[in-house]
Parts: sequence; structure tokens; C-alpha cells
Amino acid sequence: MKNLIVLVITAVLVISIIFSLFSCINEDRIEVPPVKLEDVNGNYKGRLITVQGQFRSEKIVDFKIKKDTLTFQEFPIKEIVTAVVKDPVKTQAALTAMGKVKYNIKYTSVLNADKNWVELTFAPKELELQIPVDGTVKKAVVAIVAKQTGYFIGLDHSLRFVLAAEKITVNDVVLNPFEPIYYNFPFCIKN
Repeated sequence: MKNLIVLVITAVLVISIIFSLFSCINEDRIEVPPVKLEDVNGNYKGRLITVQGQFRSEKIVDFKIKKDTLTFQEFPIKEIVTAVVKDPVKTQAALTAMGKVKYNIKYTSVLNADKNWVELTFAPKELELQIPVDGTVKKAVVAIVAKQTGYFIGLDHSLRFVLAAEKITVNDVVLNPFEPIYYNFPFCIKN
């Protein structure tokens, strides 16, 4: 009698597990809403993780995308100026004197086959900075590159991309030693 009860309970459990698995398989999948290339346009707020060697910092930044250009009204230049100036007090004075630095990045975009995300290929140009130090001005030319393709995701309308400052030339001399600066934007959303 005990064996019969155990057998019935086991059979009921097996049947319920099988039905549970089939119901999971047959559930409707979440549909990702389709996007258009124009959906990328707008004002964004995003998390910026800046990495240079062992140093890492995080902050929230704003930028705008319109047509084929990503625009920073205030590009993060602290690490660049620090690499050029070296002295922390003089670096802060230079940053204050320079104020906000605007930087535009051109890009091209392509929809994926399912039209649920947009791939952005960035083509950054050199960033030229006039850095005031000790009564003179150092001309710094920063080679900015896109380290990977950017993505605008249709599911949450977020944008992700990575840039890097790979080389700095100061008054026509390559800054050496110089540790590249990585600007990681892992999650940016429209305002």
C-alpha cells in the first residue's frame, strides 16, 4: 500500500513538472519594440567610468545626439590636463581657466535585421586643448578613438559606447610616458 501511494505521488510530481516545462516553452516571448534610426536622437544622461591605469572614477555626464553627431557640452578633460600638467594645484588652476570644453563626434548608424537596436560607428576627431600653465599656454592635441561600436537598444532606449584618449601631443612633442584614458559609457538614457 505504501509503495502504491509513493508511486502515485511520484507520478503526480512528474506530470506536474512536465506540464510546467511545456507551459514555459509555450509562453509568449517578450517582444522588443522596433526602433528607427531617428530614435537615437535626443538628450542623454549617462554613467561615465573613466579608467587610466590603476585609477578609476565615475560620474554622471550629459550629452546630445542629433542626426549624425554626438555633442558633449562639457567633455571630461580632467585626466588629460592632469597628464599634461602633472602638478595637482596647477592642474586645478588650468581646469578652472579652461572652463567647459565642447566636443563633437561624428557617427554613422545602421539598424540590425530585426530592427530592435541601432549600431553606431563613431569617427572621433582630434581634440585640441589650450592648457594655461605658469603664464604660458601648452597646445595639447589628443587622439580620441572609438574602442568599439556603440549600441542604441530598443528595449530600454539606452545607449552604450566606449572612447579612449590614446595619445597626447604637447607643443608638437608626443607625451611619453602616457597611460591611455578610457571613457566607458555602459548605460546612458534619454532625459
